[in-house]
Amino acid sequence: MHKLPPLATTEKTTQAKYNARESWRMFEIMSEFVSSTELLSCIRPAVSIFGSARTPPDHPNYELTERIARKLSDAGFAVLSGGGPGVMEAANKGAFYGTSPSIGLNIQLPHEQHDNPYQDISVSFSHFFVRKVMFVKYASAYVVMPGGFGTLDELMEALTLVQTGKTRKIPIILVQSSFWNGLIDWFRDTLVREKTISPDDLNLIKIIDDPEKVVCAIFDHYETQGFEPTAHEREIQLYL
Repeated sequence: MHKLPPLATTEKTTQAKYNARESWRMFEIMSEFVSSTELLSCIRPAVSIFGSARTPPDHPNYELTERIARKLSDAGFAVLSGGGPGVMEAANKGAFYGTSPSIGLNIQLPHEQHDNPYQDISVSFSHFFVRKVMFVKYASAYVVMPGGFGTLDELMEALTLVQTGKTRKIPIILVQSSFWNGLIDWFRDTLVREKTISPDDLNLIKIIDDPEKVVCAIFDHYETQGFEPTAHEREIQLYL
């Protein structure tokens, strides 16, 4: 039977210091939740827009994102983005020149991420999971542009929370059907077939390419219920 050797005294000291730092991190996390909640709690309604940080300004997806964000802003929606370059910048830029606030939820990364200049409100995070809570908690809809792992992470987070009832049902709109159709086909042909998701779960997603129709789909979703969360929905969101 294998057995780990006992820690040396220096290793024990190092481990104790690490454990102390880990405990104090709880206060950093609490601070991020408190400060971001204070800044964002009065921003209603809002739409979160996601997409690749690597999309250059001359790419069609950048221009399309900017148009969608401008239409949302002029329709009365604040726009939440990751605050960085690429699609995030396009989203902030479109909203910045619209009538509603442009908000960046920024996170510091070793590469790719730098704050774009088109933000009326900028919130900085050290922890991805705190940032993701804020994207969901204050969004009346998700608009997801083509992107990489980070974009997929945000998409799956939203789908999981809505599917499991941990947050209210909001429109989750994928833009650029040519990019997303393969993923949706895989959901249908593999996940549904293997019964790892329900066929009804596919109804959580809409694929829309036209900016005007994106805005209309969000308004249609809230036509009978209004944008403000109900008391029950607020209670649910306390446990995101």
